[in-house]
Amino acid sequence: MNEILQITFKISVSVFVIGSMLGMGLGLTVKQIVDPLKDAKLVILSLIANFIIVPLFVYGITMLLPLSEGYKIGLILLSISAGAPFLPKLADIAKSNVPFSIGLMLLLMVVTIFYLPLVLPFLLKGAEVSSWEIAKSLIIMMLSPLIIALLVRAYAEKIAKVLKNIFEKLTNIALILLTISLVALNAKHLVGMFGMPLVAILLLLIGAMLIGYFLSGKDKATKIVSALGTGQRNISAAILVATQNFKDPEVTIMLVAVSIFGLFIMMPYAKKMGTKQISQN
Repeated sequence: MNEILQITFKISVSVFVIGSMLGMGLGLTVKQIVDPLKDAKLVILSLIANFIIVPLFVYGITMLLPLSEGYKIGLILLSISAGAPFLPKLADIAKSNVPFSIGLMLLLMVVTIFYLPLVLPFLLKGAEVSSWEIAKSLIIMMLSPLIIALLVRAYAEKIAKVLKNIFEKLTNIALILLTISLVALNAKHLVGMFGMPLVAILLLLIGAMLIGYFLSGKDKATKIVSALGTGQRNISAAILVATQNFKDPEVTIMLVAVSIFGLFIMMPYAKKMGTKQISQN
């Protein structure tokens, strides 16, 4: 049974990430993605929120709360991993600024590729990470599908519309399977997370969302995307680094736990914002 769940999880993660990029890219132009990032002040605030304030905030959490070394490493690793592939989907559910969500995701993802390998050794002694290994997985799973989809959208708009609907449905199914398999595979470990580890997780998620929300200007749609983008850390990049550099299973358990609890917090928030947006229109 576990083997089936593991296969389901691996496939659903790939389908979700690649499908999200294809679905979003097929419905957008390069101009729609780039334009929101022309606001230099907003870009700078996003970078400060994700790569300075959140890491400092999380480092403070690890210093104040009595956590095991593995859990601390997991939290710190997440604090410097930004640009989650879930962001465009969350922005879509929230009926918010989807083009900005993709632009922000790409910006944070690219910065993470260079930032994480440089900063991690200073925060955690003995950690050696390969920026190319991190970059390679992100390029294959996220950048390449998005670029392909944007090209199809630019040169074959009618085909893009048909494919967009197909990939959106596949992505929704993959998200459901991903969540179910993730919870089922890690149920025992998650039970052990109650207590201080759970407090740390909630502080990370809610604190990061608030940081992103308040450091994003005045536009409501942009603030929602920024909150989701800052709160939803790049689990994929974090897991890649964890499996290559740390033998302590608690590191990966923390990453998985944050991923699960993150979905339980981000999804309802995004849905609530989306419902509110629809009622206002």
